[in-house]
Amino acid sequence: MVKSRPYVIISAAMSIDGKLATRTGRSNLSSKKDLIRVHKLRKTVDAILVGKNTISIDDPLLTVRYVKGKNPIRIILDSKGSLSPKSRVIETAKKISTILVISENAPRKVERFIAKGVEIIRCGKNKIDLKKLLEILGKKGIKRILVEGGGTTNWYFFKEKLVDEIILTVTPYVLGGSTAISLVEGDGFGEIPDSFKLKKIEKIQNEIVLHYTC
Repeated sequence: MVKSRPYVIISAAMSIDGKLATRTGRSNLSSKKDLIRVHKLRKTVDAILVGKNTISIDDPLLTVRYVKGKNPIRIILDSKGSLSPKSRVIETAKKISTILVISENAPRKVERFIAKGVEIIRCGKNKIDLKKLLEILGKKGIKRILVEGGGTTNWYFFKEKLVDEIILTVTPYVLGGSTAISLVEGDGFGEIPDSFKLKKIEKIQNEIVLHYTC
């Protein structure tokens, strides 16, 4: 882990064949017990980070439920600043700290987000500079970030070697589909990258939770 940036955990539930959702976007793969585990994890981090597509498709709240605990800061990556202001994370931003990260060249019309209580961070010229963003977040006192996807967001974190830990729930489904979102999308590596170390395996009813670290 690089001490000048927050500790980054990739968290996801995927099918046996590595899909995060069906081709139609259905992503409710986890059992109730696994959801409780995830929400226990959420309350231990300072922030939850997702990409714009996750918000557009799932419209999640990204809060701590099922267990008692403080809601982490919600961070949304949206280089073009095109997120719907009617999404639930935006509508609840005055109650729960929310940061929208956009590029420097994104349209200047962000007043609609600011009016709803959203903090805006511009980072990177045309696309978001993740390394620079993590430095900014670290200076804000954010020490642990839970990245909950989707596949494209996951890819950029792996590509930039910014992942310290991976926690994956393998659910008992096979989804298939060339258009179904996989755990990691993007261009992919041309060569085999450095491996992660398997630290722990948990069995939760019909699911397996895999814990990997650098």
